[in-house]
Amino acid sequence: MKAAVIGAGSWGTALAQVLALNGHNVSLWARNAKVVRGINENGYNPRYVSNALLSDNIVATTSYSDALRGAKAAVIVTPSKLLRGVGQAFCGLVADDLPIIVCSKGVEGGSGLLPVEVFEAELGGADRLAVLSGPNHAEEVIRAIPAGTVVASSSAETAAFFQDLFASDTFRVYTSSDVTGVELCAAFKNVIAIAVGIAYGIGFGDNTAAMLMTRGLAEMNRLVCACGGLPLTCLGLAGAGDLIATCTSQHSRNRRFGEMIARGGTMASWEAETSMVAEGALACKTLDVIARAHAVELPITDAVRNVVWEGGDARTLGSALINRPLTTEFYGIDDPASFEG
Repeated sequence: MKAAVIGAGSWGTALAQVLALNGHNVSLWARNAKVVRGINENGYNPRYVSNALLSDNIVATTSYSDALRGAKAAVIVTPSKLLRGVGQAFCGLVADDLPIIVCSKGVEGGSGLLPVEVFEAELGGADRLAVLSGPNHAEEVIRAIPAGTVVASSSAETAAFFQDLFASDTFRVYTSSDVTGVELCAAFKNVIAIAVGIAYGIGFGDNTAAMLMTRGLAEMNRLVCACGGLPLTCLGLAGAGDLIATCTSQHSRNRRFGEMIARGGTMASWEAETSMVAEGALACKTLDVIARAHAVELPITDAVRNVVWEGGDARTLGSALINRPLTTEFYGIDDPASFEG
């Protein structure tokens, strides 16, 4: 079938390659005409994952209508802050029952809406919407290095449709009904990766990183549960799996961003150097909207936001975190042994 992939960054290009190698015809939308020419004329994306030869089944375009014409599915892979504009652009171009999967990670500023909620607000039809998330670095997925991911939807039929669409011998796709949990995990892990990057950037070691990852997972779990998600989602591919990959890999833009911030860099210098968005930098602000609404304490997230956006000193904030009052490991649970998750 024909699938439209909206967004030709590294992850969008990698997912287009997965679909193309599965035998589908892919129309890959990009804002940049230079990217479109590079893909169509040379078979390479000149800006992202530029060392990967792309399948002939991929044709790039700058036109939403060309990308979506005849498509049986739409795959959204734009930065989270652009999602509402994409949803608005889809109005009048897509059928009410077109399956749409959102692969962007973040929370909308101001509203606190998750990506799939933004699309539902603009286009309706929650049952035809899905999300995809997992420990999936584009640099490895595009080279067909084995990986696993999760597709979540309120509709089992929609989840199974996208599972079939993406699954291959090297890209293992699991399904879930916990859309909220998967989306919150996707946004949250980027914040913790920045924290880990900051810790390494100021000279701390693996023990500190492991503590931040584990306590970050606890923060993630508290927020997911408060929002009605499932605790076990935090232990799966979209939660612990993606958290591990994002915090430990040099492919991780959010970890690298944290290291750069710790050494005196800025958001502007990061974007100028990489042409990429560090989604965790936005998420540490936008997740606060949800945390406040549900009265959930997120000390690591608060510290990252302070360093990235408020000029806070990383060492001072790190010291404040380490000197927080001591408590039980699983506070908020009267009897951890009886916790069934």
